Amino acid sequence: MKKILGLSFTLLSSILGNACPVCEKQQPKLLQGISHGAGPQSNWDFIIIGSVAVVVICTLFFSIKWLIRPGEKNNDHIKYFILNQQ
Repeated sequence: MKKILGLSFTLLSSILGNACPVCEKQQPKLLQGISHGAGPQSNWDFIIIGSVAVVVICTLFFSIKWLIRPGEKNNDHIKYFILNQQ
């Protein structure tokens, strides 16, 4: 349990950590204090990042949805062969 809490704390602190002062000056106001390195070079970077975020969120949603309720109701489905095997 202590290892899990320690790992969780480490991950949260790295995600919520602050950027160094040099990187903070290079970032646009929206990202100041959050990310490291050079900021987005153009508005296309924000469009690309937004598009990727939408794809990731949709993928996560459908992965969880189909994991919880797969929807296969056919009795010949392979999952029944595995589940009924004893």
